[in-house]
Amino acid sequence: MKATELLKKQHNEVKNLFSQLERGNGNAKTLLNELANNLAAHMVIEQEIFYPAVLEADKDLVLESYEEHAVARFALKRLMRAQKNDDTFKAKLITLKEIIEHHVEEEEEELFPKAEKALKERSTELGVEMKSLFDETKRLGYERVVGKGGVAVTSGHAPASARA
Repeated sequence: MKATELLKKQHNEVKNLFSQLERGNGNAKTLLNELANNLAAHMVIEQEIFYPAVLEADKDLVLESYEEHAVARFALKRLMRAQKNDDTFKAKLITLKEIIEHHVEEEEEELFPKAEKALKERSTELGVEMKSLFDETKRLGYERVVGKGGVAVTSGHAPASARA
C-alpha cells in the first residue's frame, strides 16, 4: 500500500472513532484508548518517516504539520486526563477532533498529491515501513508519544535541512 493510502486509511479510522465517541457508542474508555493509540502511532510514522521523506515536496506545509502535531498531542493529553463525566470532556473531544480534521484536510488536499509526485516508486516501500512502525508504536501505547511530560516534537525537531 502506498504511503499516502495508508495515511488516508488511518485518517478514516480516526474519524470513525471520533464519531463513535461523540455518539456515545460503545465503551468510552476503550474507544478513547483506541483513538489515543491510533493518533499517537500515526503521528510517529508521519514525523519519523513520512515528513522527512517528503520535506522537499512542500517544506512549509511539512513544518506546519509538525506544529499541528504538537498542538494535537497537547489536546490529546488533556483529553486523556479528563473523566468521561467531566463537564469539559466533550469540549476537549471536539477541540481535538477539529484540530485533527484541519490537519487531515491539509494533508489530503495539499501535501499528499505533492508527496506522491516526489516519492514516485518509493511510496509503496515507504508505506510498508510506516505500517510496521505504526503497528509497533500502537502496541506500545499512546504514552510513548504523549507521555507524562517532556517536550513535544515541533518544527524545531525537523531535519536541519528543513530549517535552513
